[in-house]
This record gives sequence, structure tokens and C-alpha cells, in this order.
Amino acid sequence: RPPYSYSALIAMAIHSAPSRRRTLSQIYQYVAENFPFYKKSKAGWQNSIRHNLSLNDCFKKVPRAEDDPGKGSYWTLDPNCEKIFDNGNFRRKRRRR
Repeated sequence: RPPYSYSALIAMAIHSAPSRRRTLSQIYQYVAENFPFYKKSKAGWQNSIRHNLSLNDCFKKVPRAEDDPGKGSYWTLDPNCEKIFDNGNFRRKRRRR
């Protein structure tokens, strides 16, 4: 299993897009292509991605423009949350004992 939280995986996917936004299916595709663990795993990781997108305030839903065909909205990172993933550090924070 990769050492990244679902929030970090989503942030990496969005951050890697030239427009800094992705649809839900594009986020799934990014995760599966870049982390083979998730391509093989059918253990509900997509549900966890959806859960994180809807509950984490760092992710903002942006409606499609009328001239942009396709299904679903785009997801972006809230500018106030960019510093959470400082210098591209998406690794899980170590738990203190």
C-alpha cells in the first residue's frame, strides 16, 4: 500500500493536471495509473476517494462550463490548503505516540 492518504492522492492528481482540476473519473484514472496497488485492489478505494472529496474542505467542486461537454463537475484544491502539501510533500504525517 502506498504511504499516502486518500486526501494526498487526490491532491497529487489535481496538482498534476495542467489546469489544476480534474473530474472524479480522471482522479480515479490518475490513482490507478500511478499506483498499481489500486489498479489491482477492488477494496472500495474509489468510495474512499468520493468520501474525501465531499467531506474535506480542501477540495472544491467546480461546475463545468456550458460549452464543456462531458459528465460530472471538476474538483480543485482550495488555495488555502495548498500549504498542507508544501513542496510536493504528500506523505502521511507520522503519528506521535
